[in-house]
Amino acid sequence: MTQALYRTWRPALWDEVVGQDHIVQTLKNAIATDRVGHAYLFAGPRGTGKTTSARLLAKGVNCLEDSLEKRPCNHCANCVAVNEGRFLDLIEIDAASNTSVDDIRELRDKINFTPSQGRFKVYIIDEVHMLSTSAFNALLKTLEEPPSHVIFILCTTEIHKIPATVLSRCQRHEFRRIPVPVIVQKLKELCKQEKIKIDDDALTLIARQATGSMRDAISLVDQLSSISKKITLSIAQDVLGTATSQSVIDLMEASLAGSSGKGLEIIHQALDSGADPRQYARQVVDYLRDLLVIKMEAGKQLELTPEVRVTMEDHAARFGMNRLVSMITAFTNAAVELKANWHPGLGLELAYAEALSPEVLPAPNVTPQPEPEQSQPKSNPKEKANTTAAGSAPKPAEVERPTPITGPLTLDLVQEHWESLKRAVRTRNSITSALLNSSRLVDVDGNTVIINFSSNLLRDNMAQEQNSRLVCSVMSKYFGQDVRLICTTGEQDAIPRSSANGGLQQVEETLKKLGGQLREIPTEYSEKDE
Repeated sequence: MTQALYRTWRPALWDEVVGQDHIVQTLKNAIATDRVGHAYLFAGPRGTGKTTSARLLAKGVNCLEDSLEKRPCNHCANCVAVNEGRFLDLIEIDAASNTSVDDIRELRDKINFTPSQGRFKVYIIDEVHMLSTSAFNALLKTLEEPPSHVIFILCTTEIHKIPATVLSRCQRHEFRRIPVPVIVQKLKELCKQEKIKIDDDALTLIARQATGSMRDAISLVDQLSSISKKITLSIAQDVLGTATSQSVIDLMEASLAGSSGKGLEIIHQALDSGADPRQYARQVVDYLRDLLVIKMEAGKQLELTPEVRVTMEDHAARFGMNRLVSMITAFTNAAVELKANWHPGLGLELAYAEALSPEVLPAPNVTPQPEPEQSQPKSNPKEKANTTAAGSAPKPAEVERPTPITGPLTLDLVQEHWESLKRAVRTRNSITSALLNSSRLVDVDGNTVIINFSSNLLRDNMAQEQNSRLVCSVMSKYFGQDVRLICTTGEQDAIPRSSANGGLQQVEETLKKLGGQLREIPTEYSEKDE
């Protein structure tokens, strides 16, 4: 059986470890001065060299080379035994599979035995954050005062889960994500030695996909090398499921043009061609992030081809800063929440809809139709839309305002005009209208309108400043007074009416009992928010 490339290329000497010079130098000095500690904690992202450095430290303290500065030599009997996995005094424990206090007690009983081959017994506990609280407590005393022949090296990807009592007993070293240029250079060396033909663009893509993990990058090269004699950028994109740059560029053009149909068509084409939805969302976020960097006048640090740089600088100039930030947030949420969507493209579609800011949303081309005569309120004239020059759509600000309805605000009054209110919102912003249609009118308390949503996601979207202020503005104009909006979640049928249960305070108290939440919406709104 062929050995995986990442195992073949596991560093055997300190000089072969890349991207962690600050840690390598510290550990080399500790060995050279014979001042190695009794407990270490290596923390950092996966594939950055934690376990490899732990093994090198174990080799160094047990190396038979006379010169301390040259340890590990990688040639003596002990170094060779470590490399071949038969060094009895190097014990690697997977904490994910040995989480109980009994496992740690068994370990604690065995450490008193003296080394059988080397000078030190080295215990490497991988993914140590998986240990139970009882197991950590059982390890504390031994970790603080182990026998003189024992060294503990704890490795973890989630240092925030390690108890402070354990942290205080270890020398802590933070491993960093490896930079893309460093990964690319290492991959070039690997491909040359392994006689793998691969384009530089494909190497850069692989390095970016690895997100700072050298092991992941080498594994991707290993995977791609079995597909073709020469790895090109297109082959790498097809295998890794990444969207092509042109697809993302086309999506940005559609967004800038305010074309909802074209944007959704681009997304669907990408998904139909086999692109992974979450990966596509990440590609869009990467592109938007680069636009943000260029917008902030730091584009020189980006590694871009001349053609792509020209395109991105053009897009960065046409996007506003606030809109870029909003789009990055929307597509980042899509990448995270797509796993919960029953429809694979839904998260991307919602993110793109949010990316179409009101300033570029197409205004309705059809004059809103009035309700049948019997359903029209007597005091509310039929809604009209001003017409503009031929071929141009009316702006939202040009929609004729209704005559304010006087009188106290009551639940019956709001219910009577609820459909008209929703239609008025629809002429301003279709996204806000869709959210309002997903709500249920619950109560009116003074000048406060309370609506309920079936999920926290819908409630939070309505609570966004642009959506909430638009609804408050429309209602305030309808009823001739400042109207506040409160969004709730929880069991709708169990939410009390103010007339029977003591008003807004009782609503809030009942919601807390049901596990729901109440959120107040600001009322200030201006035409520029549209």
